[in-house]
Amino acid sequence: MSKITAIIGNKGGTGKTTVSHMVCHGLGLLNKFSVSLLTDIHRDKVSKLGRNYLPFDARTEDGLEAAIKKLRLASDTWFGVIDGGGNRPEMDQRLAEVSDVVLLPFRDSHEDIRTVIRDLERFPNAFALPSQWPTNPWELKAANQMVHDLMKDHHDRILEPVFRLSAAKLLLQEEIPTHLPAQLNTACRQLALQIMMLLDMGLDNSNWKPLEIKLTPPSKQKKAS
Repeated sequence: MSKITAIIGNKGGTGKTTVSHMVCHGLGLLNKFSVSLLTDIHRDKVSKLGRNYLPFDARTEDGLEAAIKKLRLASDTWFGVIDGGGNRPEMDQRLAEVSDVVLLPFRDSHEDIRTVIRDLERFPNAFALPSQWPTNPWELKAANQMVHDLMKDHHDRILEPVFRLSAAKLLLQEEIPTHLPAQLNTACRQLALQIMMLLDMGLDNSNWKPLEIKLTPPSKQKKAS
């Protein structure tokens, strides 16, 4: 049976659609099969051309039910990644119930953090994902301090961030370019690995630890290595 990840949250504009495509693209780079399920009626479907994963239009009730049923019957080599859209509490509840793990993207704002804390309390299988996270050292320090102060009761449920990356929008095009930037591929691969570790898909996850609020932007990571 395949594993399903839902990317939801009662807050719009946090990058749920971008994250869903990044996860699927990253899984493809890791030689995994995945389906990106579009459920947000305000989004347009995208072409499968050039993608290493399958986008599926699940914006109707019948389409969503059929997709979940097929995924549950598929082998454990498949992943389903649901783009839940924003501001749909009832849909969030439903998607969380059919998913093995839930991601709650949030940005570096008090409003986003207040919302994600409420969602963490609603969904026991959820993890908070810092999204569109700043790379400027001063902004990053402020963002991490805010998370540390406001989410101190949930540090063990915060994942490593998806840093602000302009190239990520390429995955949302109807047809994606033949060659994507290496930095984008790296970010997608790292995100997919986090999800696979959470799902315990046979990887050695002994080295995975909850976020310790010591996040470093990509530019600094390269220098450090």
